[in-house]
Amino acid sequence: MTSIFAIVSFLLLIAYVGLILYYRYGWIAIRASNNAPSPIALTRISVIIPARNEEDFIGPCLEAIFNQNYPADLFEVIVVDDHSTDQTARVIQSFARPNLHYLALADFVPDAINSYKKKAIEIAIERSSGDLVVTTDADCWMGPGWLSSIAAFYEQGEPAFIAAPVAIDCGPRFIEIFQALDFMTLQGITGAAVSKNMHSMCNGANLVYEKKAFYEVGGFSGIDSIASGDDMLLMHKISQLYPGRVGYLKDEAAIVHTAPALNLRSFLNQRIRWASKADKYDDKSLLPVLVVVYFFNVLMFVLPVLAIFENTQFTIVSLNFSLLTYWFFLLVMKTLVELAFLLPVASFFNKRPLLGLFPLMQPFHILYTSAAGWLGKFGTYQWKDRKVK
Repeated sequence: MTSIFAIVSFLLLIAYVGLILYYRYGWIAIRASNNAPSPIALTRISVIIPARNEEDFIGPCLEAIFNQNYPADLFEVIVVDDHSTDQTARVIQSFARPNLHYLALADFVPDAINSYKKKAIEIAIERSSGDLVVTTDADCWMGPGWLSSIAAFYEQGEPAFIAAPVAIDCGPRFIEIFQALDFMTLQGITGAAVSKNMHSMCNGANLVYEKKAFYEVGGFSGIDSIASGDDMLLMHKISQLYPGRVGYLKDEAAIVHTAPALNLRSFLNQRIRWASKADKYDDKSLLPVLVVVYFFNVLMFVLPVLAIFENTQFTIVSLNFSLLTYWFFLLVMKTLVELAFLLPVASFFNKRPLLGLFPLMQPFHILYTSAAGWLGKFGTYQWKDRKVK
């Protein structure tokens, strides 16, 4: 049995290394954008922000948006208050801006549903005036060139869908640094996957799509029963209808920043929510990737446990190993290939100093990936104070 685990893990290592190196190639291949604002802005933009109990964050978020260097008469902000029980509504309404619109989701959705966020976005789009929809989250902030970068990128090639960069800004706490590194890895994979047209990946904190494309794919129809998935599931629908018209905006001015989860429970709930979408994708090209990544991490968790009970020697590729030595070899290989991938990604996000701590995070990453993948399929999670199965 031990030898079987070792052989399977070795095959998975080869597949994993190949996958990560291909992601590195894909990320480097993205032409970095330096989208200077157009002298004559043309695109009307609707920024949509679903918000639930965000009284501490929605104010700075709106301040950052209204400080954009994009013409104020060419963008509007629509905030949809999702049944907040704090002072979110009051904070929003304190901004006396002609291009700010406040909607209360309770006015449109009196009964319980499973996907409040999708319904909030859908209602906002129905009432929007922009040609381009930009979604972000209430706990995010961005630099003044955010909308100008998006508009310039769109006007150059008119993509139907744009995945744009998101970064977690962390403090010195271990859990915050861990999240920043983990999230940066996902962002690098997102850019690479989009650039090589591999599979659909994006993040709803910085998402752009044509309003007409949203309606031409039927909006969230067919995926509206799923609590999450307002980003990747929609991206796949649009990419199917508009092949070749999906892009990744690799521009530092377009980065949206967000804070890390404050505790382990919040972090795990977030990752379980993301993992819960895994079997909902019609994008079959993503399945082999999820299988390789998940089962490689599971075996990386199982092998040292087996080594505690078995001190066996075995031979693989003409080399003799003890099980624990072999596990350490796999761990080193995994770490090295991931660092090779992360170096150019970290340079883009200005987070290279964090990479010195990356090897220390490996055991925790293996554990949480294994747990989140399982609980995403068979467990429940809390999202905005609501329990979702």
